[in-house]
Amino acid sequence: MGEQKKVTFKYYFSENYNPVYVNGAYGGVGPHGEIIINFYLERYGIPHSHTHLINDDGSLGPQIEMEPPDYLSNVIRFVETGIILNLENAKRIHAWLGKKIEELEKTIISSNKPDISKGGAEEVEKKNH
Repeated sequence: MGEQKKVTFKYYFSENYNPVYVNGAYGGVGPHGEIIINFYLERYGIPHSHTHLINDDGSLGPQIEMEPPDYLSNVIRFVETGIILNLENAKRIHAWLGKKIEELEKTIISSNKPDISKGGAEEVEKKNH
């Protein structure tokens, strides 16, 4: 009986690799039939500046001006990264992500914390044709 075939995957990270937190996505199907997803972090705006009076004793006094005055009425979507997937890869990642969501929901329900005993990550499986 011969030795079973095997393959080893090695991971190399780009010098620019930098995981980012996202809480939303915007995208759709592009003109070449690929799925385009742009990930963003959504948050309320913050003022560009605010001005305070200085009290006689040198301490910071009341705020008298804010620029822009309507900054709280704006929601910022900071887009840092995006991905483009063909249909086959999108289906494979969809299945993998669905499985990870189910695993996380089970651990949260049973213990109120994620199960990190497996390292918390595993590869999206590729189908060999």
